[in-house]
Amino acid sequence: MEGEQRAVRARVFGTVQGVSYRVWTRGEATRLGLRGWVRNERDGSVAALIAGADAAVTAMIERLWQGPRGALVSKVEIEEATDDAPMDFRIVT
Repeated sequence: MEGEQRAVRARVFGTVQGVSYRVWTRGEATRLGLRGWVRNERDGSVAALIAGADAAVTAMIERLWQGPRGALVSKVEIEEATDDAPMDFRIVT
């Protein structure tokens, strides 16, 4: 049983563009069995919608602080979401 389902919107700040952060996020989310999307924002941050089993969402939030090699995360903002996530995890523009 998957357990409780959860969806969050995340905003990641710091050196997170130009370091493959979106590709890394998609890979981590896929490994955790999550659905949603990730995109670059004009202000230099990365935004994501992350949905799935509560434990997997919590694990992904923790991973967002690490990011890929070259990333330097200074802040992660999380808010609960009710958005409908796609059936997979994708990079959007």
